[in-house]
Amino acid sequence: MKTTKRINLWSGPRNISTAMMYSFAQRSDTQVVDEPLYAHYLKITGANHPGKEEVLQSQENDGNKVVKEIILGDCDKPILFCKQMTHHMVNMDLSFLSQTINLLLIRDPKEVLISYSKVIASPSLADIGIKQSYDLWNYLEKNNFHHCVIEAEEILANPEKMLSLMCEEAGIKFQMSMLQWKAGARPEDGVWAKYWYKNVHESTGFASPSKKAGSLPEKLLPLYLEAKPFYDFLYERRLRSKMVS
Repeated sequence: MKTTKRINLWSGPRNISTAMMYSFAQRSDTQVVDEPLYAHYLKITGANHPGKEEVLQSQENDGNKVVKEIILGDCDKPILFCKQMTHHMVNMDLSFLSQTINLLLIRDPKEVLISYSKVIASPSLADIGIKQSYDLWNYLEKNNFHHCVIEAEEILANPEKMLSLMCEEAGIKFQMSMLQWKAGARPEDGVWAKYWYKNVHESTGFASPSKKAGSLPEKLLPLYLEAKPFYDFLYERRLRSKMVS
């Protein structure tokens, strides 16, 4: 019987999760899926996101069906890579995570908020996913499900080393093709790409970390201070390379 290795990349928004999806899409043995639980999240929460109706019409709205038919469903390739948002997993039975490799991608919430507030003016803690990532880590740890934490800036600083380390953790071989892709959209992009993916569509690989444009809006400082302890907790438990301090 053919066995598919199933990888969930769990992230908050305005991280490098789309670049990670593009990276895995370059592999000869991998099928990628873009945020399969997005419509489920919008239906359950009623959140008012750009292109909401398009998303609801483009995807299955029932998260349980998504799990059965996509995340754990038939796959034509040896590896299935699902780019996921932690805050999309609402009102769901999480036991399916026992059958997947779970990579928790984190980023400094200050940088997340600077970027996210340019699209959603007044985000909440629930919007940016870091508390959900913390809760998810605790659930996975308690149940001894396969998981590890990876940090976005460290991937950008040394993509080959960190991707190699991540692939080793997932039990797959690193492929050099993961380091570069063609500029522009991909067929796997969700219909929401036009609202969120401008930067990655202009990229051809992992950009070096640099000083980010803009500063944190003063009104978001309390939210940043609320979010930071969850990030700090996960950061201390991240997958580390000997080349990364």
